[in-house]
Amino acid sequence: MNTDGLRIVFMGTPDFAVPSLKALLETENVVGVICQPDRPKGRGHKLAACPVKELAVSHGIPVYQPEKIKSPEGLEQLRAFGPDLCVTAAFGQLLSRDNLAVPRLGTINVHASLLPRHRGSAPVHWSILMGDAETGVTTMMTDVGMDTGDILLARSVPIGPKDTAGTMTDLLAELGASVLIDTLAKLKDGTLERIPQDPALATTESKLTREMGAMDFTRTKAELDRQVRGLAPWPGAFAKMDDSVIKVGGIRPADGSGKPGSVLAADAGTGLIVACGDGAVELSEIQMPGSRMMSSQEYLRGHHIEIGKVLGLEHAE
Repeated sequence: MNTDGLRIVFMGTPDFAVPSLKALLETENVVGVICQPDRPKGRGHKLAACPVKELAVSHGIPVYQPEKIKSPEGLEQLRAFGPDLCVTAAFGQLLSRDNLAVPRLGTINVHASLLPRHRGSAPVHWSILMGDAETGVTTMMTDVGMDTGDILLARSVPIGPKDTAGTMTDLLAELGASVLIDTLAKLKDGTLERIPQDPALATTESKLTREMGAMDFTRTKAELDRQVRGLAPWPGAFAKMDDSVIKVGGIRPADGSGKPGSVLAADAGTGLIVACGDGAVELSEIQMPGSRMMSSQEYLRGHHIEIGKVLGLEHAE
C-alpha cells in the first residue's frame, strides 16, 4: 500500500472538528475541506462560516460547502479533489456508497464515543445523560451505516462529576486529534488493524431536541444532575415557573423533601431549593428571561420567589 504523499480531504463542521484539522494541516497534505453551508447566526441572523471553514480559509485550503454531499454535484467535487484518503469529524452528513468509493484508502471517521456505544450525532451528551463512568474517542473506517464501520483505534477518558457535554466535547476534540494522528501513523506503517463492531453491544441514540431540557422533578437528584450537565450548553435544562422559563445551568444535592417541583427555600443564603423524587436539589445556576446566567443566591438578593411555588415538566413549553 503506497501511502507516500497522501492527498487528504477533510470533512467537518463545528469546533469539535477543528483540532483534527489542525493536526492534519501540521503533518499531512490536506488538498480540500468539505463542510456544511454557512448558516444564519446571532441576533442579526447573518450568514456565518463554521469553525472548520474559518481554519481552512486561513490556511489557503479550498473549501466546498454542499447542501448534500450525496448529490451528483457533491460527488463530482469530491472526485475533483482527487483524495487518497478522506477524514471526517462531526461533518453532519452521511456519505453515500459512491462518496465512500472515491478515496482509494477509504474514509476514516473521528467519533466522540467508545464505539459501538453511543452511535449517532450526540454521543458526548448521551454518555453523560446515561451516567457512563467513561467515554472516549474512536477512529473507524466509515461505511454506509450510522457509525457502524470497523474500529481502528480507541482511547478512553473518565467522566468527572462536574463535567458537562461542553467540557467533555472540548476534551474529546483534542483527544480525537491525537488518536487520528496515531491512526494515520499505523496506516502508513502497515500496522493498522480493523476490528468489526459487536452489534450486541451497540447503542444508537436520538438527536437532541429542546424539549429534552424540560426538567421533571419527580426524577432523582442523580438523574436531574445528569440532565443539566448532559444538555449543557445546548439545548440546556429548564423549568417553567408561572409564565417564566428558568434556564438551569447548575444543580447540586440539597436537604429537604416535599411535593416534587415545589420550592422549599428561596433566599440569598441558601439559594433556590426545589423538591425532587428522592429529596431536594439546589438550582445553583439559573437564568431568568432577559437576564444572564448567575448563581441563584445572586438572583435572590434582588428578587423574590414564593415558597411552595411549583416548578416543573407540566409547565414546560
